[in-house]
Amino acid sequence: MKVAIFPGCVAATEQYACELATREVLRELGVEVVEVPGFSCCGWPLQNVGTVSWVYLAARNLALAAEKGVPLVTLCNVCNRLFYEAKSLMAGSPELREKISALLREEGRGPLDGAEILHPLELFHDRIGVEEIRRRVRKPLKGLKLAAHTGCQAIRPRKLRTIDDSEHPQKLVRLVEALGAQSPHYPEALDCCGAYLFYTRKDASLTLAGEKVEAVQNWGYDGLVTVCSSGHRMLDGKQDAAATTIGKALNLPVVYYSQLLGLALGLSPERLGLQLNRSPVKNLMGKIG
Repeated sequence: MKVAIFPGCVAATEQYACELATREVLRELGVEVVEVPGFSCCGWPLQNVGTVSWVYLAARNLALAAEKGVPLVTLCNVCNRLFYEAKSLMAGSPELREKISALLREEGRGPLDGAEILHPLELFHDRIGVEEIRRRVRKPLKGLKLAAHTGCQAIRPRKLRTIDDSEHPQKLVRLVEALGAQSPHYPEALDCCGAYLFYTRKDASLTLAGEKVEAVQNWGYDGLVTVCSSGHRMLDGKQDAAATTIGKALNLPVVYYSQLLGLALGLSPERLGLQLNRSPVKNLMGKIG
């Protein structure tokens, strides 16, 4: 299997462990990562500026991946949704599609047909497969109770496209349990991490993140598992700020699924970038041994 990785702005500039761990586990699983020079922002910051502007940015990235003939794996739920939204808009408006195609032709980009988008959950759960991952585990994570956080924009809005059930997502749960850990349901599983509000309503954003982390703590989980760089930044990187905002003590390990998978495959914490996490992952590492 061959894929291209679209890191997005957050993973490329701040959440380095997201891409690092993903590359490491894919190499271990025999998946080749094809390099695609020229990726840019997905277009999200321009959504309220102009449709042509942001759709062009999204389409340009899709065209770059299409030229390589490999699926595009997104590391951020926002990027994933933006790409599908751009494809949906162009499919519904021949005029918009022609405008975008003309802009792409100006810089020598080919047609968009064949550009395939994969969320990490689709890659690990649907393509590589739960049973294959279970078979590859060298160090089962037995005794751990881990909460799964799929993230809002991976499963909403329904009318666009979702990578899992919008009301009861189970792919991440099954993937965590394939590593030997337990991942029972918790009432706040669908609660937002606050990432989408961070640039406009910082206090509200941190409140959402803090309340999510507090709820998982109170249910007695050993840690929280994420699959999105933006969500991870809120729940891991902003955990201290969120604790201050809601006035509660937060001390929950938060890891990417790719990091957790890497540990179960026997990779070292350093190769998976666990030293870059801001939450107390050492507490989780101590339980893993």
